Amino acid sequence: MSKDSLNIVKDSIIIKDTITLQGQKEVLLNAVKPENVKDGVVEQVSQISEGFQIMILRLINSIPKIVGMIILLIIGFFIIRTILGVIRRRFEKRNVDKSLRGFLMSIIQFVLYVVLILMIVQNLGLETTAILGALSGVVLAVGLALQGSLSNFAGGVLILLFRPFEVGDYIENASGTDGTVDKIDLLYTSLTTSSGIKVFSPNGALANSVIKNYSKITSRRFEYNIGIGYEDNIKTARSIIFNVLTSDERVLQGPVPEVFVNELADSSVNLTIRAWTLKEDYWATRNNLQEEIKNALDKAGISIPYPQREMHIISEKDKE
Repeated sequence: MSKDSLNIVKDSIIIKDTITLQGQKEVLLNAVKPENVKDGVVEQVSQISEGFQIMILRLINSIPKIVGMIILLIIGFFIIRTILGVIRRRFEKRNVDKSLRGFLMSIIQFVLYVVLILMIVQNLGLETTAILGALSGVVLAVGLALQGSLSNFAGGVLILLFRPFEVGDYIENASGTDGTVDKIDLLYTSLTTSSGIKVFSPNGALANSVIKNYSKITSRRFEYNIGIGYEDNIKTARSIIFNVLTSDERVLQGPVPEVFVNELADSSVNLTIRAWTLKEDYWATRNNLQEEIKNALDKAGISIPYPQREMHIISEKDKE
C-alpha cells in the first residue's frame, strides 16, 4: 500500500473519531440542559408518587381483610376459651384422671389454635393447600431437628398409658429430684419440691428412668441409728426405745418395730431402730420420735457418746 493510501485511511479514522466525540458531546450537553434535567426529575417524582399511590390503594383495599382477620382472631380466641372451659368442666364432672386431663387439654388446645390459624389464612385469600404442603415440609424438618422433643412427647404418652405416677403423687426421679406432681404436659412433667421449688422434668427422661413413687404405698418404714456407751445396759436401752415406739399410736404394730445391735463401733454400741407408719404420718412420726427417744434415754441415764480417742504419751524416761 502506498503512502497516499495510508494517509487517506488515517484521515478517515480521525474524521470518524471526531464525529463520534462531537456526537457524545452533544448528548452530554443535551442531558445537562435545564429543561431536560427538569423533565427527568419530574418523571422520577411521578413514578415514585405512582408507586406510593398503588401501595396506598392496596392497603386501603386490604383493610376489610385485616379488620376481618382481627375480628376472626378475637372471636376465635373467645370460642377456643369457651370450648376448653366446657371440656374441662366435662372432665371434672366425669372424674377423668387428672394426669390424662391435662395431657388431653394440651392436645385439644393445640389443634384448636391450628384450625384458627388456617381459617385466618383462608380469610386473607391465601391457598390453604399450598400452606399445608409447606407446613408439612416444615414439620418434617422441625421433627428431624427436634428429636428430643418428639421423644419427650412419646414419653408423655407412655406415662399416661402405664401410669407409673399420676398428678398429686410424690415421686423421686433418677437424678434425685423429688416433689409432688402438678401437671403432666405434652413434653414436660412439672413437680413442686418440699421447699416450694418448681421443677420441670422431660417426659422422655422420666419414662426411661427409675422412678420412686411414694404415693403408691400405704405405709412406709423409718430408720434410726443411735449409739449408746459401752458401760450402758443394752437390754435396758432396747426396752426404753421399744416402749417409746409402741406407746405412739402412729407407729404400726405390724410389722413389729425392731431395735437391735447393728455395730460395735470404736466409741459406742450402735443400735438400729426400725418401725412402720402410714405414708401420710411418715415425716411427723419420724421427726417426733427421734426427739422422744433421746429424752427417754436421757431420763434413764443412758448416754449417747460422741466420738472419742484415747492417747498415751510416752516420755523418754518411760522408754528407759
